[in-house]
Amino acid sequence: TDDRPGEECGVFGVYAPEASVGHLCYLGIFALQHRGQESAGIATSDAHHLTVIKDMGLVSSVFDDRALVALDGQMGIGHTRYSTTGSSAWANSQPVFRDVSHTQFALAHNGNLTNTAELAVEAGMLPGMAGSDTEVMAELLSIHLGDQPQCVGHELEGALTAVLPQMKGAFSLVLTDAHRIYGVRDPNGFRPLCLGRLDGGWVLASESPALDVVGAHFVREL
Repeated sequence: TDDRPGEECGVFGVYAPEASVGHLCYLGIFALQHRGQESAGIATSDAHHLTVIKDMGLVSSVFDDRALVALDGQMGIGHTRYSTTGSSAWANSQPVFRDVSHTQFALAHNGNLTNTAELAVEAGMLPGMAGSDTEVMAELLSIHLGDQPQCVGHELEGALTAVLPQMKGAFSLVLTDAHRIYGVRDPNGFRPLCLGRLDGGWVLASESPALDVVGAHFVREL
């Protein structure tokens, strides 16, 4: 795979009930800025609803103190984008957000699927609707969420179990719903994702320097 700096997105996730997760996500994706300079975004959850702020540009230009104060909660994910599939446009910025029936979720993706067109057809997306492979992932997850009964916060886990085996190519994902952070890496490990331990919490990141900047200790690669 092509691992040259600046040609892959950066993903970050944190669970930290006693900390300002918006600021932690900011620091994390700032440390990953070299992996993508097109857009930046953060989604946080307070166990009831998700808040998403994203825009085109560098991390430091998208977020200021006022924006970070709005990103409350106990867990969050962040993304800084370099486009592989999909144009450089706000519509393709991440995290991608969906509100399906009884579940909200946000998804941040680093990688490139090789069967995006086939998955888009399966999702019932008309030609031109799939702006990026991340949008196709989110659509498939949404379909499965809509078909599942409510099961006390585990809906997204069930949807991931159903959808992930269909994906071919390179991908690392961080996702959040109202209750949990999820980290996913393709079976071949083409895209990096590591796990860190934070006092009272956990961190996921594309690269270990993003763990260091928030005071987390490296545990292992996923």
